[in-house]
Amino acid sequence: MPLFSIRWLLCVCILPVCLPVPAVQAQDVAMADPADIVETPEVVVSATKTPVPVSHVTSAIEVIKGEDLERKRIKTVIDALRLAEGVFVSSSGGPGTEATVKMRGAYARHTLVLIDGVIVNSPTTGAYDFANLTAENIDRIEIIRGAQSMLYGSDAIGGVINIFTKRGTEKRTVGAYVEYGSFATVREGANVSGVKGPFDFSASVSRWDTSGFSAVNYRRGGTKGGGFYNWQASTKLGVSLPKDGRLEFNLRWYNSDVSFDGFADSGAPADVYGARQTTRNLIISGSYEQPITAWWSQKLTLAQANERNLGTSGTVGRNLNTGANIPGNPNSCFPNFDACFTPFAIDLEILNRRLEWQHNVQVGKPLLLTAGYQYREEQGDAVGFFGSANPNRRIASHAGFGQAQINIEDRLLLTGGVRQDNYNVFGDATTYRVTGGFLVPETGTKLRASYGTGFKAPSLNDLFFQGFGNPNLQPEKSKSADVGVDQRFLDGKLKVSAGYFWNRFDNLIAFLSVPSLSCPAASFGFCPINIASARAQGVETSMSYQILQQLEVHAQYTMTVTRAYAVPGQTGNTRLPRWPMDQATVGIGYQPIDAARINLDYRFAGARYNDTANTTAQKQGSFGVVNLSGSYDVTRHWQVFARAENLFNQKYEEVLYFGAPIRSVFGGVKFTY
Repeated sequence: MPLFSIRWLLCVCILPVCLPVPAVQAQDVAMADPADIVETPEVVVSATKTPVPVSHVTSAIEVIKGEDLERKRIKTVIDALRLAEGVFVSSSGGPGTEATVKMRGAYARHTLVLIDGVIVNSPTTGAYDFANLTAENIDRIEIIRGAQSMLYGSDAIGGVINIFTKRGTEKRTVGAYVEYGSFATVREGANVSGVKGPFDFSASVSRWDTSGFSAVNYRRGGTKGGGFYNWQASTKLGVSLPKDGRLEFNLRWYNSDVSFDGFADSGAPADVYGARQTTRNLIISGSYEQPITAWWSQKLTLAQANERNLGTSGTVGRNLNTGANIPGNPNSCFPNFDACFTPFAIDLEILNRRLEWQHNVQVGKPLLLTAGYQYREEQGDAVGFFGSANPNRRIASHAGFGQAQINIEDRLLLTGGVRQDNYNVFGDATTYRVTGGFLVPETGTKLRASYGTGFKAPSLNDLFFQGFGNPNLQPEKSKSADVGVDQRFLDGKLKVSAGYFWNRFDNLIAFLSVPSLSCPAASFGFCPINIASARAQGVETSMSYQILQQLEVHAQYTMTVTRAYAVPGQTGNTRLPRWPMDQATVGIGYQPIDAARINLDYRFAGARYNDTANTTAQKQGSFGVVNLSGSYDVTRHWQVFARAENLFNQKYEEVLYFGAPIRSVFGGVKFTY
């Protein structure tokens, strides 16, 4: 649980502890002259912050396309990430409850998340909560695995998830949908996109209501059915400027309300009555991109995320181990933790600002130089949690980075770069990264390797949480390496990838559960300290096979071996919590006729421990979940669709004690013009 989420606070009261080509309509392809159809290679920007064909990327990367989200009727970004390679998702109790993503053995706070250039990681916990982010109006999701701090700075120890909103195309479209299903779920939305003169636009709005889902697993006795209510809007507006310039504005907003549960005593699950959290987030960015000469271009980005969390812990909880009610009695909290249930309310506002100015200089044909400056500011304001005398806290940094990319005859590919960050709270951090690749076009083979360093700045909670913060913390650090091979067969219809990765995490911030003289005098004696270290290594494999024009198969398997080393009060040389050693997915897409499509997805996660000590009581078994979706185009403008989640009603938990959906069925209709 994050250190500063409302759900965590419930426990603290008890125990301190370039872009892809848009999809072409089938009828347009049929009418076109084959000589006029040009296949444009897929391009990504996240690996180097410059457009690079996927075939030339020397990092471990995966792209989830918006058309795949639409085809599979995936409703949230977190559901899409559950199927990604090398990624593990943890959700604490169904729709709207806290959902985080981890990569390559790192923690959730080590995954940097950007939406249209906006850093959305929470300044208080360090992680991004995907619970409220739906999949409407998303063009693609680029996932880069491994330390990326050289380009992105703090938080990018495990990897980067970069989310891009759709851009309007020449074909103007207007659409709407409505869906109904299990848990009294109602979803509806509308979208519009197109181009008018120099302007392109894309916008969507959606509403999602669901109820009757207990955050604590009902199989453990949870009976309180909570609700989730989500409004979401997204827009991208672009303006084409003279001499290939572009001005762009992005906005994404959501407002959600969710019920949640917590713990009664020493980790026992509890139904909590009246516990609710409202989250409002406004994510905005603007960019100005302009070539200065034939060999020199620049891009200026301004970005901001403003999130507000309003919540209450509720008034009473029911211990599901004992069946006893736990009244809200503040006087019973200390020292009798088992009887404690202290009601509280929270009004937290957090702000994440970023300015970046990047320049790209092409030196002849083989060498591209990139240099940039970034200013980043994080703020948090919550009276009583960062101290009543100074509730508003701030972390700010200035950074400069430089990168060189070498491409020799589209065969030998090299990148290297270095970055320097200066923070107001702890000083400097220097990171670097090098990658290399070799292409053999004749055989469809690409060999790739990378090595880099990363860092994670302490969060506002780590530094300033009243009674527990430690202002003397230093950044967490990492070293990351991988090697891999990507191979194409059968004229590119079959693609296979295999790789090995290794990560070392040092100076990790661990919250001590025993008193320490290293904690500041202003604390209660329990505080976060740079004392832990960990290691992760493993294998990542994937394949995709276009067996027939109507039939395709995708699969991936990841093995992650983790080790945590001892800190005071904890057991060492154990597996990292909530990390399965084995995980895999298989997806099948079948189009029996032009108007119909069926998708089947299987997800497997191996056994894992919920705690660092790897206690038997905290061990969770493996699980496998099957989802089935289908759609049928009744006419050119009308489509009906259906989706079944957890088709075989698998009993499982991603986070110990917290529920996951039982078999759920949804259906709806979509209109496009």
